[in-house]
Amino acid sequence: MSRGRIDLNADLGEGYGAWRLGDDEAMLGVVTSGNLACGFHAGDPAGLRRTCAAAVAAGVRIGAQVSYPDRVGFGRRYIDIHPADLRADVIYQVGALDAIARSVGGRVEYVKPHGALYNTIAVDESQAAAVVGALTDLGGDLPLLGPAGSVSARLAAGAGLNVVAEAFADRAYRPDGTLTPRSDPGAVLVDTDSICARVLQMVTEGSVVTDDGSAKSLAVQSICLHGDTPGAVDHARAVAETLRGAGIDIVSFLD
Repeated sequence: MSRGRIDLNADLGEGYGAWRLGDDEAMLGVVTSGNLACGFHAGDPAGLRRTCAAAVAAGVRIGAQVSYPDRVGFGRRYIDIHPADLRADVIYQVGALDAIARSVGGRVEYVKPHGALYNTIAVDESQAAAVVGALTDLGGDLPLLGPAGSVSARLAAGAGLNVVAEAFADRAYRPDGTLTPRSDPGAVLVDTDSICARVLQMVTEGSVVTDDGSAKSLAVQSICLHGDTPGAVDHARAVAETLRGAGIDIVSFLD
């Protein structure tokens, strides 16, 4: 008997030319939603087309992982960008990836900001409004994947967008519910058993143990499994096995 359901997502298509990052094909065998780079922080057209085709073949939903224009920093550096420029950048990225996806029988079905942009719009009204404005300009039909209780989630819901609450399998959390900065020790979890136990608590109890040992309530409809960390595929497979063993169905939030 099912005890609930959860979506698993992963960042994909982040290679460039001959350089590859992560094992996209293996991750597509685990996740139900794939956040594909759009060329601004990573990804090249030919590689993204291959990954889109593989996602379609695997029955994985395609999301646009929009970011700051920051290849050198992999999109993990804050940019003080004008809101009008950011709004246009998001529209451009979604449109480009959607065209690539449609060329292989798929389409972009949701949006998840990447890296520094993801963290910034969680707290910054101006940049969050720019991203929400872009999705509204695109018709308002694309759900926004992001942290519950964030500025971006509030503004998106206010604009009538579907907001999907996300949590991270292998990232530490601060007591206020935000992610521990990657520069801090222990910010990225590497032990498979710890990752699985954390995800199970998130999904079944709706909470996470934070850096100071306290439990923080955490709404979650999708779990992000990073594909660019050591042992990522093994972690992802173990998480999926743990969830299914607990009676949790792994299904896209779009189903």
